[in-house]
Amino acid sequence: MTQLRTLDDLRHLVVTHSLFAPTSLAEAIARLGFVQADPIRAPARAQDLTLRHRVSNYRAGELEARYAALGIEEDVFINYGFVHRDLYALMHPRIVTSASSALVERYAPTALEFVRERGSASPRELDAHFATGSTTNAWGGKSSLSSQVLDAMHYRGVLRIATRERGIRRYALAKHPPGPNDHDVDSRLDLLIDVLLNKYAPLPQKSLAPLLARLRHATPQWRERIAPAIKRVRTRTMHAMIDGVSWIWPGSVRSANADLEQVRLLAPFDPVVWDRTRFELLWGWAYRFEAYTPAAKRKLGYYALPMLWRDQIIGWANVSVQNNRLEWQIGYVSGSAPKDRAFKVALEKEYQRFAEFLNLAGFQRLENDSSGRQ
Repeated sequence: MTQLRTLDDLRHLVVTHSLFAPTSLAEAIARLGFVQADPIRAPARAQDLTLRHRVSNYRAGELEARYAALGIEEDVFINYGFVHRDLYALMHPRIVTSASSALVERYAPTALEFVRERGSASPRELDAHFATGSTTNAWGGKSSLSSQVLDAMHYRGVLRIATRERGIRRYALAKHPPGPNDHDVDSRLDLLIDVLLNKYAPLPQKSLAPLLARLRHATPQWRERIAPAIKRVRTRTMHAMIDGVSWIWPGSVRSANADLEQVRLLAPFDPVVWDRTRFELLWGWAYRFEAYTPAAKRKLGYYALPMLWRDQIIGWANVSVQNNRLEWQIGYVSGSAPKDRAFKVALEKEYQRFAEFLNLAGFQRLENDSSGRQ
């Protein structure tokens, strides 16, 4: 049973539990349960940046290339991403009570038959066949009606993502076992919560309810059962008051055999970084994802990657690819890099790993030593 008494204990557990020794892609996804996806490539997508630290010899794009053979699904959990198939089964069949647009409802039966007849289909194929055109989507922008119809049926679990071709989804029919009886619903919610606790714990108590409330996206059909499930968590987890903050974690969360003598550039949605409240409590500074912040108001950069050294997040880096080479702009919370030689050696190794991850010939460093606490 893990005993936590100080912030040093918490930091060590957060880092070593999440950054387990690199393993196979299938095993890493099984251990994580869920890998959040993001379409921004700066210079790689968030799912690839997350997996590179946890999968042996991982290369950008490998998840998408091997998707069909991995026994995983693209789906909504607390965010959109890639879920282990056991997790996928816990959320379905998903019953959606909110109404889609009238156009989506009108075309859904036709689209379903189209996919059934062909085995799989892309939005472009559906649009070419029926000439549905574009319409306003849920975010107020314009997208093809075909995409909206297929997305709606995917969310409901009627369709699944069979594969992608050059980033374009191909949808196929989904199959689910019968839904749970009323008693099984609570058991399913507890299992879904356990996935989140295993991935994100230890958590400050004030982060728990907002995190678990996001299960309304995964299981809208059980929305009213989520609050009681959150209350049950407190009876089966560990608690500690550290520096005036209440922390919570399951007894199963333990330190793994992580190599702490590495510099790691972490994705904005990496499990170590994801909860911003925890981040600030553990490392004493505020990290913000600024891709959607106007350029003039950014403090860290468009897609700043937090820099982990040992069990401290000491700064950030903005990474880009120019002429098949990496360019780096680095900032440090203290205003300068650690002076010890071990850090310099570890940073050079991270450069090389990043270049190999992107299959690049080399890299170029542009380092900003004048950046201080933001």
